[in-house]
Amino acid sequence: MENQSIKDEPHATADAATGTRRELLMHGAALFSGAAIVGALPLESARAQATKPSPSASLYDRLGGIFSIAAVVNYFSNEIIKDPVAGARSKNPRLRKWHTKQLGRLPGLKFMRTLWVAEVCGGPFRFSATRPGHDHLGLENAHRNLQISPTEFDAVARVLTRSLDHFSVPQQEKSEVLNAFAAHKSEVTEGWRQAHGGRR
Repeated sequence: MENQSIKDEPHATADAATGTRRELLMHGAALFSGAAIVGALPLESARAQATKPSPSASLYDRLGGIFSIAAVVNYFSNEIIKDPVAGARSKNPRLRKWHTKQLGRLPGLKFMRTLWVAEVCGGPFRFSATRPGHDHLGLENAHRNLQISPTEFDAVARVLTRSLDHFSVPQQEKSEVLNAFAAHKSEVTEGWRQAHGGRR
């Protein structure tokens, strides 16, 4: 199956009433717990092909907007579950429980992750945390109870890298996404450090 580039999606705006809908191409299904999880990638029109975002555009625009970001987040979120370090077979009992007994929350988490990534990348959407951290994009309180270790965070970063590669994200945009993710490592792992006497 051919991978579609995340850049294939034209800029989406928050104004759904005036925006136009793009035809979606189903890119396949990932299986977990017997359920088919289907992601969608947009077909790019000839006009969109002729008007690629400029290098000075926001990362949000260069990634292709909300539909492309949502497709990557959907895939990424499914792949984390299968990761042996951070997923359903993690040695961390909190992560193991989340990925085996709390998957009913996964659709909402995908929605929240999509909004978070979109805002961090400069898009028009605003993330609103259910457990706000030091600011509205802070992740420490949302992850504190999971006690995610630096090793587990790095495993998730590797899943994100593979997910971006799956969608053939260009190197510059890929690096920017990974750097934005890495910038929140200390927040995500704060609960683990507190539980282990402030270790780094």
